[in-house]
Amino acid sequence: MSAFAPLVTRTSVPVQRSWLATGGAAVLCIAFVKLLVHLYAGGRYGYFTDELYYLACGDHLAWGYVDQPPLIAVLTKLGRVLLGDSLVAIRVLPALAGAGKVVLTGLIARELGGKQFAQGLAALAVLVAPGFLGMDNLLSMNPFEPLFWMGCAYVLLRVANGGDQRLWLWAGLWAGLGLLNKHSMLIFGFGIFAGILLTPLRRSLRSPWIWLAGLLAFLIFLPNLLWNVEHHFPFLELQRNIQRDGRNAQLSAWAFFTQEWQAMLPLSLPIWLGGLWYFFSERGRAYRAVGWACVVTFAGIYALNPRIYYLWPAFPILMAAGSVLWESWLGAPALRWVKGGYPVLMTVMGVAMAPMLLPVLPIESYLRYSKLMHLEAPTIEKWKLGPLPQVYASQFGWEEMVAQVAEVYNSLPAEARPKTAIFAQNYGQAGAIDLFGAKYGLPKAISGHQNYFLWGPRDYTGESVIVMQGREEKLVQSYGSVEKRAHVSHPYSMPREHFDVFYCRDLKVSLKEAWPSVKNWH
Repeated sequence: MSAFAPLVTRTSVPVQRSWLATGGAAVLCIAFVKLLVHLYAGGRYGYFTDELYYLACGDHLAWGYVDQPPLIAVLTKLGRVLLGDSLVAIRVLPALAGAGKVVLTGLIARELGGKQFAQGLAALAVLVAPGFLGMDNLLSMNPFEPLFWMGCAYVLLRVANGGDQRLWLWAGLWAGLGLLNKHSMLIFGFGIFAGILLTPLRRSLRSPWIWLAGLLAFLIFLPNLLWNVEHHFPFLELQRNIQRDGRNAQLSAWAFFTQEWQAMLPLSLPIWLGGLWYFFSERGRAYRAVGWACVVTFAGIYALNPRIYYLWPAFPILMAAGSVLWESWLGAPALRWVKGGYPVLMTVMGVAMAPMLLPVLPIESYLRYSKLMHLEAPTIEKWKLGPLPQVYASQFGWEEMVAQVAEVYNSLPAEARPKTAIFAQNYGQAGAIDLFGAKYGLPKAISGHQNYFLWGPRDYTGESVIVMQGREEKLVQSYGSVEKRAHVSHPYSMPREHFDVFYCRDLKVSLKEAWPSVKNWH
């Protein structure tokens, strides 16, 4: 027998008819529902902090950024060119990614031998998960990340089922693009490699195709790697700063698990835990490499003190496997009521929990509903909160803030305005100035936060600066004149975005000389 013979012959997997006839139609319907939900909810509330930043990054295309690889900036620019930069427009691509995640989940369930019920249950589990409803409603790297993880897992399953070894090239492509989307692809890639080593699939290491796939992934990632080398790995410096500052919420193992359980929907717990069981059961032995990939990835990410959503890209894989397991367990005629009733219960609970992370209610209605239902969004960072959780509070107050700054700017003498810089303390403030400022006659902002620091002070000298969220006692040490001109606040925004606006003149050194001191990589 050839050293590269398939680990599982296709005859060991039931012969399948067309996908549409065996569950694909149900999966596509669920994916379409998910797309419609996000197209509806995407236009509510306002721009999220990070979305404002990605829009700015899209105007400064490069092979890397302080806090992320380049793909999100490219996708943002592409979406903006094709659809515009309205709230609904910038959220079309993440909505499509969310629908794609449903489809891929169904395909993985099918590859594992799942029939109509398994594929539909897996797709439904993804649809009703509150975490995915929230994540896929915002423009960021996160809606796209599961597509790359799942694409690699799907290729692995195809190879395990007897597929051609050349399929590994597709895994290399997904892995390379995944690295250009988010660096955590490295952890999942290591998990897959560990899974291959720990299972009979290690026979594939004798094939040139898997190594060519690794080379392809490396070549795709190489421009971003070179950018990081050139800039002395700012992403690693940023991560060290975040760890040192303790900005991420500190959660015990139980609290972390509880928030994952809630974010994926409590009723889905038996499904994804069943998926883990499936991969390590005798029935899932041929696919155990994927199980090991998930376990190694979970352990690696948890060891890094992560935010809870860092693990989410792997859950659809477990949901697919768990759905296949439950399909076989519920095959007895006496349990048909469970097959019919449990998805209904999941749907009801999913609808009830959706407002926790998906803006489907008017804000006042949400406040009443969350109090009535005792719903809380997951804890991500240690910021002081107002009446809203961070995921919602960070979508309020931005244009009002810009209008307030514009009043200060337009009150200046006409000859002073062209040389007046607007200095923002974080990329949300700067991004809001960049997006909304033009209609108020404002120039683009400058800032020391994240990649704004690398974009520099441009041609400003520091003789005339509007400082957002400055500390007066510190400003008077640096400027010849400091005047408080306005106060910014909004009843629903994050308390950190309630601040004073100062007009400062005559910086005591040139802004270019002072620029290294404003670096803020946190």
